[in-house]
Formats: sequence, C-alpha cells, structure tokens
Amino acid sequence: MSLPRYPDYKPCQMGLMLKVPSHWQVKPLKRISEIQTGLTPPSEVEENYSDDGFPWIRPEDINESGIFTTGSKFLSPQGLKIARIIKRGASLICCIGTIGKVGITNCDITTNQQITAVNFFGCSRFFYYATVAARKDFEQAATGNVLKILNTQKLGEISYCVPPLDEQGLIAAFLDHETAKIDALIAEQEKLIALLAEKRQATISHAVTRGLNPDVPMKDSGVAWLGEVPAHWGVTRLKFVANVQTGIAKGKDTAGKETVTVPYLRVANVQDGYLALDDVTTIDIERDQLCRYRLSPGDVLMNEGGDFDKLGRGAIWQGEIVDCIHQNHVFAVRPYAIQPAWLNRITSSQYAQFYFMGRSKQSTNLASISSTNIMELPVLMPPEGEQQAIHSFLDAEINRVDMLRTESERAINLLKERRSALIAAAVTGQIDVRGWTPNN
Repeated sequence: MSLPRYPDYKPCQMGLMLKVPSHWQVKPLKRISEIQTGLTPPSEVEENYSDDGFPWIRPEDINESGIFTTGSKFLSPQGLKIARIIKRGASLICCIGTIGKVGITNCDITTNQQITAVNFFGCSRFFYYATVAARKDFEQAATGNVLKILNTQKLGEISYCVPPLDEQGLIAAFLDHETAKIDALIAEQEKLIALLAEKRQATISHAVTRGLNPDVPMKDSGVAWLGEVPAHWGVTRLKFVANVQTGIAKGKDTAGKETVTVPYLRVANVQDGYLALDDVTTIDIERDQLCRYRLSPGDVLMNEGGDFDKLGRGAIWQGEIVDCIHQNHVFAVRPYAIQPAWLNRITSSQYAQFYFMGRSKQSTNLASISSTNIMELPVLMPPEGEQQAIHSFLDAEINRVDMLRTESERAINLLKERRSALIAAAVTGQIDVRGWTPNN
C-alpha cells in the first residue's frame, strides 16, 4: 500500500524533524479535550462492588488493542455514587504505574485512579489513535523512580496534531480498516503459536507414555487416568526414585545469628524447561542452614504453585550459580534412581500436569501442590537406551516446533511495529488519506 504525502507542510515543535500539513493545527491536550481522573470507592466496603452492574476499569482490564473487558469488576449503585461516570468514546490513559497504556470506551464506564479519561472535542476514534501514538510522550512526561506518575497538568500540556474535523473522521476510518487487517494477521499468528504449544505438549506426552514404537505390546499401567503403557516399562512412584527438598520461607527472623548472603531462586526464575537467571535475588540465612537448602547439579526444579500454567513447571539445575538456594514455593527434586533429564521430561508432560492439577489446592486462577502429593506422582521407567532414543526424538521435534514458534513471534513483532508506524504516520499527517477508500 502506497499513499501520498500532503502537498504542503509546516514546521512544528512536536519533534525535531516533524512537519505537519500546512492546514493542520498543533494544540495541547487540555485545549482539545476535557480531562477526567478516576476514583476508587473504598474496597473495604463490600457494598460498593457487585457481580454485575456498572463497569469499573483498571489498567489490567485493557488489552493491547485498546479494548477493555467488562467482566472484571463492577460497581453497585452505592459505589457508583462515589465514582465518576466516563462517557462512551472517551480515551483512557494509564497515568499511574504502566504509563501510557491506552484504551477507548465503547459504553459508559468508571475507572480507578490509575486511569485518566480524556473526552475529546472532535472525532473520538481519531484522537484515540493519536493517543496511542503519543505513548512515548506520556512516558517522558511521567515522574517518579519506583512508581511512575503522570499528573493531569503535565498530561494536559502534551501536544496533539489537530486536522479539520472531516479529515479526522477519514483518518479514523482508514486506521480502523487497516489496523483491523493487521490485527487479523496477528490473531492468525497467535492461533498458530497456540497450536504449536499444543503440538509440543502432545508430542512430549505421547513419547513419554507410549514410546516411539507404535507396535510395542502394551499393559495396564495400574493408574486409571493414565491407561496403557508399553509392557516392558516399569511404573513406580516419584518417592521411590527421588527425594523432594522443600525450600526456605522468606521472612525468617535471623536477628543475633550468624548469617550469610546467598542467591535465592524464586518461582519467576523457574520457567517451563529453562531457568531465567537474569534477575536472581539474594537472601540472608543462618550459615548452618546453607547445606539444608543448597541446590545440587541434577536437581529437577518444580514450582509448588501460582498461576495454573506454573504448577509443576520446572527445569534442571546444572549448578549455574554457586551456593544457590531456593524458596519454599520451588521444590528441588533430587533423583537417585532415575535420570534427571527423563524426570524433567515427565514433569513437563500432559499426564504429569493432569496429576498436579488433580492433587492441587485451587482458588481463583491459582493452584498449589504439596511435597507429599508431588512424591506420589506416577513415574514411567523405560530402559535407559530407550530413554535416550526418546530424548533424541523429542529434541529434534521440539526444536522444529520452537523454530516455527520463533518465526511466528517475529512475524507478530513486525506486524505490531507496522501497526504502530502506520498509526503514527496517519495521525501526524505524514500520509495523505483523503483519496483513500476501503477498496483501494
């Protein structure tokens, strides 16, 4: 797609090299809109909230496309008396925390105090896109070291390009059309990534429960939900082939005791099949406790809980950090009659995940499993030679799937960059869409 530029431009102060169409204006936000901050009715008063009613939006309720989900929290008539109603069509800007996250209202709503609503005098869709393009300006105007805050005064001083009203509508229609096409391509890639994840998991699960020979004789595993397994495989429990070491709880009182500062693995460090060690914190523990909690090469790390997708998630510790210990939400499973690599394959399979979910304590979006239940995990034991063959097969298959996933992720990033660049060019007049129609 190739679109022309406007015939005449003039300098402006929005950027060092930016020029805008000669007939456009540049105005601060406070002169083209009404700015409205959000409020949070006291959360300790349960009567302020309800299971349905008037939507109360927070930054986490807004996705990357600017759409908010209304099923998160609602205000009761009592809570609504305290809040401020924001009219349909207003742009939403996160001004505390995740600065510049942007949404647009498609109905009347309320928001918490992290979100500022902007009611524009003009085409709301055009100014929504202009607000999306202004995110870097919001970030630069924010202050604070730990918690970033963009106050209303500084927000109101940020400059916007303002074309004539008829052009605002045309630019909005152009961007609605073009970004919808890009979003559809992104959705296709995201669907492919989800299918690849399913394929990856299914491939691992089939290999570690059925092996590679489709004609091998089968036997009942003795586990109702596991079904049949190759007849020559052993079936045991984790407690008979490994020990489970629990981790240290944070916040222990060490006053007056001899302590040592050591690296400390958290749930965030233990990903599915690998360790994220870029951000490893430290903890002070009693010196004589180091041996009790120290990780050893070959330990299979497993998460005790968290989000459903984190339950049982793990990787093999190879001794990457000297004298590293682990928190109580990470189990260190120490094999003595099974190879760590094989155990790690099992714990990442669907049958192990099914077991963990079935034995876990669950609440809304969270789950946790005890070390006692971990030790009862059924463990399949093929001969070591067959284990190696399965490892080789899975390494090749997973590498192929992961390469496809990486290609899809790269495509998504390029599409998002294209989307952002297109929006920025249109709302600052770098392309002339006045001759555009949906069919050209």
